[in-house]
Amino acid sequence: MENSSKTAAPADASVRPFLVDIPQADLDDLRDRLARTRWSTGVQGVEDWSRGVPSGYLQDLAAYWADGFDWRGAEKRLNALPQYLTVIDGQDIHFAHVRSADPDATPLLLIHDWPGSFVQFVDVVTPLSRDFHVVVTSTPGVGFSGPLTSTGWNTGRIAGAFTELMSRLGYGRYGVQGNGGGAWIAGEMGRIAPDRVIGVHVNGLVTFPSDDPADFAGLTGSEQTRLERLQHFRDDKMGFNAIQSTRPETLAYGLNDSPVGQLAWIVEKFKEWTDPAKELPEDAVDRDTLLTNVSVYWFTATAGSSAHLYYEMAHDPSAWAPKERGTVPTAVAVALPSDVAIRRFAERDHHVVRWTEFDRGGNFLSLEQPGLLVADVQEFFAGLG
Repeated sequence: MENSSKTAAPADASVRPFLVDIPQADLDDLRDRLARTRWSTGVQGVEDWSRGVPSGYLQDLAAYWADGFDWRGAEKRLNALPQYLTVIDGQDIHFAHVRSADPDATPLLLIHDWPGSFVQFVDVVTPLSRDFHVVVTSTPGVGFSGPLTSTGWNTGRIAGAFTELMSRLGYGRYGVQGNGGGAWIAGEMGRIAPDRVIGVHVNGLVTFPSDDPADFAGLTGSEQTRLERLQHFRDDKMGFNAIQSTRPETLAYGLNDSPVGQLAWIVEKFKEWTDPAKELPEDAVDRDTLLTNVSVYWFTATAGSSAHLYYEMAHDPSAWAPKERGTVPTAVAVALPSDVAIRRFAERDHHVVRWTEFDRGGNFLSLEQPGLLVADVQEFFAGLG
């Protein structure tokens, strides 16, 4: 089995077994760095999340990461999934592949969002594998897909790589599920391979209105709330996007050197993008799972390459150019407490045949409400016949 610290193999079509096996020296280094953190003093009188992650909260979480969190236990849990590496377009692609007991099951590709990783799908693989051959990818530049080996990894290129991956695994027809940024990739796969993608299921979908005033006519109260949330998100919550899409390399020096910096950068997004009814990120997502996800970014040193994906998208003219409406049947799952998707905007861009609204959850449904997500995916693809 392969150790995660090995470099990429020659670019060929081989699929090689992979085992998560972080050297003990890396664990010791993490604990040493956490112990030597030079903490910010914060601002006197500010103890909430209005200016970022509160110091007291982060110190407690970092202390648990150093002395309470069991990485070896997390490794064992991850390695319960059969994992592999292959090289596509010069880039390592890491994925888990769990075949259903039913040989005629539909293949299903799962695509994560930033700052998630393949970790976010661990809880849904087993229930989904009753009906699907499940493939869980690590996006190029994230986690065990390793740092990017070249520039130009935009949404279309990633979609093309994942299409090649499914062909390499012998799947001619399959479904795709993605959340957030993964939803964009999933939709693009439907556009470039409509003869192979039988259906696209998304959650955490971001939809944008046009400049046409008619777009805003007759919106329901719930849709108005989501539109206001989108505007608030664009105005006040996009600092991370501005940095990652303009200066990813500068950001990387801090995140790659400081585990507390990496922890804060990720955990803030879990606070912002999970169910707002939950006071803390670990109230929405299990704390050990959250730290497993952060640890994957830390041990693979992919803070910078994952940020570069935002740069690639921001500087890709095709990402913002008008596109033909997708033709593949598409299901949209909406977590009403946090999502921004509005059906008329989604239907403008995609062939939406199913629209499900949940009264709880957030962007990371596979972690927050795995049962709801699994049931919706199962029902959607069963309905496609």
